[in-house]
Amino acid sequence: MKLLEDRIKEDGIVLEGNVLKVNSFLNHQIDPDLMAAIGQEFAKLFKDQGITRILTVESSGIAPAIMVGYALHVPVVFARKKKSSTLNEAVYSAEVFSYTKNVLNTISVDQKFLTASDKVLIIDDFLANGQAVLGLIEICRQAKADIVGAGIVVEKSFQKGADLIKKAGVHLESLARIEAFVDGQVKFVEE
Repeated sequence: MKLLEDRIKEDGIVLEGNVLKVNSFLNHQIDPDLMAAIGQEFAKLFKDQGITRILTVESSGIAPAIMVGYALHVPVVFARKKKSSTLNEAVYSAEVFSYTKNVLNTISVDQKFLTASDKVLIIDDFLANGQAVLGLIEICRQAKADIVGAGIVVEKSFQKGADLIKKAGVHLESLARIEAFVDGQVKFVEE
């Protein structure tokens, strides 16, 4: 998605450890026009899948997931990283290691919001080592929900996440695929 790639080139900051900081438009401050375009693009990519729910993990996946849900007119469910006092019902859960925060989280979804009759599209902001998406896949499998695919805003193709998602049998679409960081600049995969 050229609009997204251009924004990453313009405002993204490459940090030590192969970290891309995009907090000026994606995961701290959010550009609603860009999110709307991202939502429309994912809706176009997965339009004929009969999607009944969008699933993401808090918190950075919520903005793009909401825009996809809006474009497809389906509800958005997000897995919580911390147990809420209102979440006292039965839940599906999975362990997820965060690459950028270097912490293990237990993510969970209330069972009433994900069922065996659902056709789920997983949406997340970043794909690096794939742990968040694999956790969401595990939650869908616990619910016996049909996973129609995973949509990723920014994929670091030089890390193992994409391969792990594909090995799990999930159709993957990424809007910006990074091949490498070279001298503080982002090099995208050429399609």
